[in-house]
Amino acid sequence: MRASTAMTGIAAVSTATFVAGTALAQQALEIIGQPVDGKMGFQPAGTPGARDLQWLDAMILYIITAIVIFVTALLIYVMIRYNSKSNPTPARFTHNSPLEVAWTVIPIVILVFIGAFSLPVLFKDQEIPVGDVTIKATGYQWYWGYEYVDEVNADGEVLAFESYMIGSPSLGGSNMLTPEVEEQLKAAGYSREQFLLATDTAVVVPVGKKIVIQVTAADVIHSWKIPAFGVMQDAVPGRIAALWFQPETEGIYFGQCSELCGQMHAYMPITVKVVSEAAYAEWLAKAKTGDVELSHLGAATPVNVALAD
Repeated sequence: MRASTAMTGIAAVSTATFVAGTALAQQALEIIGQPVDGKMGFQPAGTPGARDLQWLDAMILYIITAIVIFVTALLIYVMIRYNSKSNPTPARFTHNSPLEVAWTVIPIVILVFIGAFSLPVLFKDQEIPVGDVTIKATGYQWYWGYEYVDEVNADGEVLAFESYMIGSPSLGGSNMLTPEVEEQLKAAGYSREQFLLATDTAVVVPVGKKIVIQVTAADVIHSWKIPAFGVMQDAVPGRIAALWFQPETEGIYFGQCSELCGQMHAYMPITVKVVSEAAYAEWLAKAKTGDVELSHLGAATPVNVALAD
């Protein structure tokens, strides 16, 4: 009886683990980079570049806030102190050399100060390093195609795949959130909140490595953008541009095409999954055989079965 109960429990656990394995593997990655209803501000910075940009934005915001407050206060003071009632006989002078020097020199100093911090950030962003992983992203109407240019599949061809929005016509949808599309999202490990953001396949990259994205387009101008990474690059037909990032935290990050590219421009999202080096190596091996989904990686949480007496 004890052995029979144990075997029955083990069989049940095995079946449940097999069925739930895909969903659990998907949920192993936290969704970090996505917009949130009712909130303002930046998404959590997922790269050093994004962190630098957010710091620079905050620093400049303090400066321009101080300028706006000063100019507004000055205008209010002038309106009260020098209106026709308070100052019926205005002065007749036309120049004030110290004041003219001050309002010329102070803006120059402010701009030099801002440039001292912003130019290094700009140069760091524009100087493309040698990437640990190089991916070519090609924009189409209205989906993205990806090529891992240094990797080849089992047929000796460059590892490549397409990425469509879950719920798009290419996957049998109509760009509308229907019960069927919601089931597709759940099957892929997402929820209805990720509709218009989640794709059937994702760019998979290892955490902590330098990732170079070569961006181009096949038809019209698109734009590859991941807000949490602080990167955006227009995709122009016939030209190859580049961007780079170094993700610091494992998770799922969303982006969208950010250049008007036609009637379904709004249905062209981007999904990037940042995983450990071991998980990336496992995914890469499977992707070379044609299985580019990340859902098969990882193991379900083990379940302990108590033996009956």
